Amino acid sequence: MWNRIAGGGVTSAPGFRAASISAGIRYQGRDDLALVVADGPCAVAGVFTSNRAQAAPVILSRQHVAGGTGRAVVVNAGCANCGTGAGGLEDARAMAAAAGRALDCPPEQVVVCSTGTIGPRLPMDRVLPAIAGAAGRLSRDGAAVAKAIMTTDTRSKEAAASDGRFTIGGMCKGVGMIHPNMATMLAFVTSDAAVPAQALRPIVKRVADRTFNMVTVDGDESTNDTFVVMCGGKAGTPDLDAFEAGLTMVCTDLAKQMAADGEGATRLLEVVVAGAASEADARKAARAVTASSLVKTAVFGKDANWGRILCAIGYSGAEFNVEDVDLAVGDIPVAAKGVEVPFDEGAVSAALGGDVVRFDIRLGRGPGRATSWGCDLSYDYVKINGSYRT
Repeated sequence: MWNRIAGGGVTSAPGFRAASISAGIRYQGRDDLALVVADGPCAVAGVFTSNRAQAAPVILSRQHVAGGTGRAVVVNAGCANCGTGAGGLEDARAMAAAAGRALDCPPEQVVVCSTGTIGPRLPMDRVLPAIAGAAGRLSRDGAAVAKAIMTTDTRSKEAAASDGRFTIGGMCKGVGMIHPNMATMLAFVTSDAAVPAQALRPIVKRVADRTFNMVTVDGDESTNDTFVVMCGGKAGTPDLDAFEAGLTMVCTDLAKQMAADGEGATRLLEVVVAGAASEADARKAARAVTASSLVKTAVFGKDANWGRILCAIGYSGAEFNVEDVDLAVGDIPVAAKGVEVPFDEGAVSAALGGDVVRFDIRLGRGPGRATSWGCDLSYDYVKINGSYRT
């Protein structure tokens, strides 16, 4: 039985330390470079963006993670190191080499991640000394590290859980350019469980599909999406199904935190689809509703326009019959068998104004079920992204 650890994060699992430092990349007066380090070599697995315009650190880290052994993650905020050509790839390699020197490990055991503006090169004259500086201040306090990786996030995102023997903890960032086809922005999870890389890889992929892959903020898939899990093994070998359940709990928590903090968001949107012909169909329908700009603006305006939900399901690619569809906003039914039922407009509007807005959708009587998370689309989203570089 997994239980959440209050205040837990990426260093909750024994055998992991972290540190952050200011490299002056873009943000003045705040840390913008972070290290997460294991005491020794770990099994590592990850999934990365499927965007064809991939950032240099994604290209490099994909190669490093394929080896199955990891020791550290180095991540910077403020510059994506994307659209930077061969020079950007050399910069990513130099970051891995600097971390390797500071930690006395092969650079191939270092995962490199960047987030921020696409186009500019990293100020390597400041980044490389900062990596060495961060390595000299490692501790079990991961709170500052979770803040250091933020860009337009308004708050840091951490989660951890334990079953009494094993611990899983993580952190993530990302509130815009969130519509993944693998994972969501940057997420790093650690555990003291001993799970070999060959077993960890399919677990990480399944968990990503059911958690981070079910978050959408604005329909834009990032060039830098990275989700990495490191297992140090200090606590011994777990039951793999139980480990996957714990990892799913932690990643669901992180995914919901990202959706709730979406750029300009005023409320979290949770879309639950049941009765689909398959899980794949349920995922298609749930994601389509969460991603719909018309649905998101209706939530922002507290407009009980349930037809937008039905419309999104219709183009989702999921197989269903309209005559089988039931819809509810919160616990208020608004449609049954594809047809509107009488409802109190004021009550639905009030439900749409809560901190968490839930849509329950039943497509039929199939076994497929999925949940997706997103947020409303407000005026502030345009303001944030209209002046992102300025």
